[in-house]
Amino acid sequence: MGEPKLTDVITLTPDALRGRVEAILSKAGISAQQAGAIARVIIAGERDACKSHGIYRIEGVLRAVKAGKVRPDAVPVLEQNDSSAVVHVDAKSGFSNAAFELGMPVLAERARRFGIAALAINDCTHFAALWPEVEALTDRGLAAFAMCPSYSTVAPAGGTAPLLGTNPFAFGWPRIDNPPYVFDFATSVAARGEIELHRRAGKLLPEGWAIDAEGQPTTDPEAALAGAMLPFGGHKGSAIGTMIELLAGIMIGDFTSREALDYLGSTAFAPRHGELIVAFSPEAFAAGRPGNPLARAEVLFEAIVGQGARLPSQRRFAARARAEKDGIPLTAEEIRQLDRLEELGLDAVV
Repeated sequence: MGEPKLTDVITLTPDALRGRVEAILSKAGISAQQAGAIARVIIAGERDACKSHGIYRIEGVLRAVKAGKVRPDAVPVLEQNDSSAVVHVDAKSGFSNAAFELGMPVLAERARRFGIAALAINDCTHFAALWPEVEALTDRGLAAFAMCPSYSTVAPAGGTAPLLGTNPFAFGWPRIDNPPYVFDFATSVAARGEIELHRRAGKLLPEGWAIDAEGQPTTDPEAALAGAMLPFGGHKGSAIGTMIELLAGIMIGDFTSREALDYLGSTAFAPRHGELIVAFSPEAFAAGRPGNPLARAEVLFEAIVGQGARLPSQRRFAARARAEKDGIPLTAEEIRQLDRLEELGLDAVV
């Protein structure tokens, strides 16, 4: 039959792909707790057709481990304080994913008990999207938002050099008999991973995405990576990005994006900082008021869709349904890369 062509598509079940990713991470010396949590979010990205947060991220994980920027065997620690609505997890220099999985059930319980609760994750390396976090909470009937800084790659509105991070923000609302209402976006015009994917594909960027090292507009991905991305919506995105620096950096006692870059010395590694997740009980907030908040939300969603508009994440949920039914499509080149990473482990990255 011969070798598969580069244009061939190979389909794997989510479980099969997760097994492959966990094997790669294990080969690199990453503990089962850390590897399992990392693999779950990587597979979620591929399953939902979010390629910029899928297997593309594996090399960055390995690179951070090889450079000693993250502890591959870290065991996150949950602060024990049953009377507080603020939950703290120290990631112990590991990845954020395992720390979130440790703190999330406690966050959900406190949100139901107090109506609102927050999870502050400190001392972690972050590389994933935030929608897996908020969806873990909508699955429990809670509304939630999540945010974190990054490292300095975004110029503030009117600025000429990197200062803010891409600083993603995600929100989720539980729905009745439907996937949750979820949005997750960088406060830059695009995620840095999208710039890198354009570079790898040899494609120009849309205008208005970036400036070069001299502060001039550019559509060249190489020049953009050497310069700065721009905030979405001008001063509005810049203000939201700054808010995230304050709440998910300074307020929780962790790095701002500038401090994260200073610590790492390079954007070649996944950023190290903290993360803030806040969960709400709609029923607790609406207690004593007329109407079920989840049912009332459905009226709003139906009105939006009734105008022909699309709710955020609907394409992602459609991709998820296809993947769960038919499997996750990967190119032959992507399969070869997985083979290489599994064979070489940390030797596969510089």
